[in-house]
Amino acid sequence: MTAVLPIRKAEPLALPRWRTHLLALGLAATAILILFARDVASLVGVWLDTATFNHCALILPLIAWLVWQRLPELRPMTPAAWMPGLAIVALGALAWLAGYAGSVALARHAGLVVMLQGAVIACLGKSVSLAIAFPIFYAFFLVPVGDQLVPPLQTATAQMGTALLGLAGVPAHLEGIFITTPTGYFEVAEACSGIQFLVAMTALGALAANVCFRSWRRRILFMAAVVVLPILANGVRAFAVIYIDEVTGIEFAASDDHILFGWIFFGVAMALVMAVGRRFFDRKPGDPWLDASALQPVATVSSPIAFVAAAAVAIAALPLAWSAAATSAAQPVPSGYTLPNVPGWQKVEARSRLPWRPHYANADLFRIARYRNSAGEEIDLAVAVYARQEDGRELVGFGQGAIGPDGRWAWTGSGEGPQGSRLDRIASHGTTREVATFYRVGGIVTGSELAVKLETMKTRLLGGPTRAAAVVVSAESPAEAVSPRPAIERFLVALGPPQALADQAAGAP
Repeated sequence: MTAVLPIRKAEPLALPRWRTHLLALGLAATAILILFARDVASLVGVWLDTATFNHCALILPLIAWLVWQRLPELRPMTPAAWMPGLAIVALGALAWLAGYAGSVALARHAGLVVMLQGAVIACLGKSVSLAIAFPIFYAFFLVPVGDQLVPPLQTATAQMGTALLGLAGVPAHLEGIFITTPTGYFEVAEACSGIQFLVAMTALGALAANVCFRSWRRRILFMAAVVVLPILANGVRAFAVIYIDEVTGIEFAASDDHILFGWIFFGVAMALVMAVGRRFFDRKPGDPWLDASALQPVATVSSPIAFVAAAAVAIAALPLAWSAAATSAAQPVPSGYTLPNVPGWQKVEARSRLPWRPHYANADLFRIARYRNSAGEEIDLAVAVYARQEDGRELVGFGQGAIGPDGRWAWTGSGEGPQGSRLDRIASHGTTREVATFYRVGGIVTGSELAVKLETMKTRLLGGPTRAAAVVVSAESPAEAVSPRPAIERFLVALGPPQALADQAAGAP
C-alpha cells in the first residue's frame, strides 16, 4: 500500500498587492536611473576600470540573493506605500545636489544610491523595509569609497614596515612613505597601500556578519577584526617584501613576483579570518531571517502607491532642475596665454634629475616654466585653469595637485604655506621639494581644499563665475633638511598677487 501525501504548492510572492507595489517600484527606480544616467555610467565605469572597486559589480547579485533568502518570511507580509520614505529620497537628492555643486563624484554616487533606497522604502512600506533592512543597507557598498584613505594607509604601512625591519635587525630610515635600507630605496606606492584588500574585505565582512551571526556583539567584533587585520597584514607584507630583498639580495620588490606574493598573502589572511570567525558563528542553517508577524502584526494603512512612486521620481528630479537653472555659461579660456616675466628672475630651461610638474587632469589651460635669480635659486611656476569644473575636471580631488597618480613623486606632509597657500612636501629618490598652491575659485583665493569645495558649491547653487584656477610655486630643497621656503617667498614677493595671475590666465576681467 502506498500513501500519497498532498504537496502544497509554494505560494508565489507576486500576489496582486505585491505585483502592484513591485511594478510601481520598478517604474520609479527605472525613471530615477534614466534621470541620472550620467551618474549611473560614471558609477559603473569606476567599477569596471578601477581595480579597487571591481568587487562592486558583485553587490547587486548579492543583494538579490539576500532578498531571495528572505522570501519565505516575506510571502505572508503585505506591502504598503509609506509616505515618510520619501524623506529618504529627498535626503539622497540633497546629497546629489551637494555633490554636483562641489564637484564631488562620491556624494553624487551616494546620493543616487540613497534615492533608490528611499524609493524601495516608500513603495514597499515600513514593515517590508524592516524585513529587508540589510539588503537595502548593503546597497551602500555599490558606492566606490576608499580612495581618500590611500595616503594615510601608505603612511601607516611604511611606519609598520620600518618598525618590523628594526625588530628584525635591519637598519631602516623612514621619510614619509620612502624606506631606506642598506640594500635599497623602497617606496610604499598607492598600489601597495592595501586599499584594494581593505575595501573588498569590508564588503565581504559585512555580508558574513549578517549571514553567519545573530548576536550584534559578535557582528561588531567580527567587523572590527575584518577592518583592522588588512591594515596590519599590509604592514607585515611590506616588511616581508623588503626583508626578502635584504636577506637574498634578489630585487624581489622590483619584480612582479611581489605582487603575486601580496595576493597570496592576503588570500591566506582572508581565509584565516573566516576560519577563526567560523568557530563563533551563531546562526544555524534553517534559522528564520525575521519574524514577519512581529514586523507586521496588523493590517497597515497604505498611502496611494501611484502617488508615492510618482512623488519619489519628482523629488529625485528636483536637484536636476535646480542645477540646470543655476548653471552659468562658461567663459572661454584664452589659448595664447604665456607665463609672465618676473622682476629679478629669468626664465630658464628646466633641467633636473627628477622632472616634476603638478597634475591637473583635463585642464583647459596649463602652463609651467622655471625661473632663476642672480643667486642661482630656481623656482617652478605653474598655472592650471578650468573654464568650468565637471566630472574629471576638478580643481581639487584625488590625484589632483602637487603630485599625480602613479607618479615618481610621493607626498610626505602638508601645512600652511606662504601668503595663506597650501604647502605640500613631496619626495622622490632622496630629493625633496616643497609646493605652494593658491586656488582661485568664485570670489576667493585660498590654500584650503575645503574652502574650494564650499565656494564651488556656492557658485553652482547660486550662480557666479564658473572658472577655477590654481597657481603653483615649487622648489627643490637646496640641501638635506634645508627648506626651500625662503626662495619661494622671495619669488612670490616679486611675482605679485596670485589672484591677478590666475585671473589673467583665465581671461577674467
